Amino acid sequence: MNPATPAQTTPAMRRMLLLAAILVVIIGMSAFSLPTRTGVYFSWTIGSPLTAAFLGGSYLAAFVLELLASREKLWANARVAVPAVFLFTALTLVVTLLHLDIFHFDSPHWNTVAGTWTWLFVYLLVPFILGALWLMQSRLGGGDPARAAPLPGWARAGLRMQGIVMALAGLLLLVAPTAVATAWPWPLTPLTGRAIGAWGIGIGTAVLHTAHENDWRRGRAGFAGVLVFALLQGINLARFGGEFAWSSAAGIAYLALLVSLGGKGLGGVLRARG
Repeated sequence: MNPATPAQTTPAMRRMLLLAAILVVIIGMSAFSLPTRTGVYFSWTIGSPLTAAFLGGSYLAAFVLELLASREKLWANARVAVPAVFLFTALTLVVTLLHLDIFHFDSPHWNTVAGTWTWLFVYLLVPFILGALWLMQSRLGGGDPARAAPLPGWARAGLRMQGIVMALAGLLLLVAPTAVATAWPWPLTPLTGRAIGAWGIGIGTAVLHTAHENDWRRGRAGFAGVLVFALLQGINLARFGGEFAWSSAAGIAYLALLVSLGGKGLGGVLRARG
């Protein structure tokens, strides 16, 4: 391929992103809409409705990111989703294996057992398949189209700061969930802390990648995903605000992050359309 020719997203990659979008919307809808019934409708029981709704909202935001990326024929416009999805699925596999005894493999409900086994097989397969497709995609060569609308410096700096904060918080939750839980603005267990940590790294990676692409159009899927994430987490706070430590330093920082992510996401979506 001529290196000046813009690289195209392979059909296999587009299908993988579409499949991932379908999977996450199924998981996300159950956790987001039925956060008090995770004993039956999720792969493990979550005692905190705010945590369950947070995970559900994160999966629904990932649905938007992956669906939009799957529709992009230009690799430069689709790739913002791939490293984030790869990291999240790989880390969630590790989290699952660390806490496998808590999962609903012995539930009396057949649908719960089926969903739990499906969860395990999805996370056993997706990171390896996506990683292989990513490697194949990178070997095709090809260039990128010229940046039509680069981000201003302040927007890139803001995205970098947000991405670093989310990724660092996610890493701390993965490594030391019990210690971090003492400062978190709502109750966490080691499993839920690590699950949220995987999301922190995944979404933080998407935000950092959006800054790296440095183009409103190339970052469209990333901006849309971030906007949906901020909106749904805001709705979750309205639903289960009794669990949230509003006046704590961590609570204020969390709120500030959601507002800033929502603003960046909305601005990015509007600019990408223009």
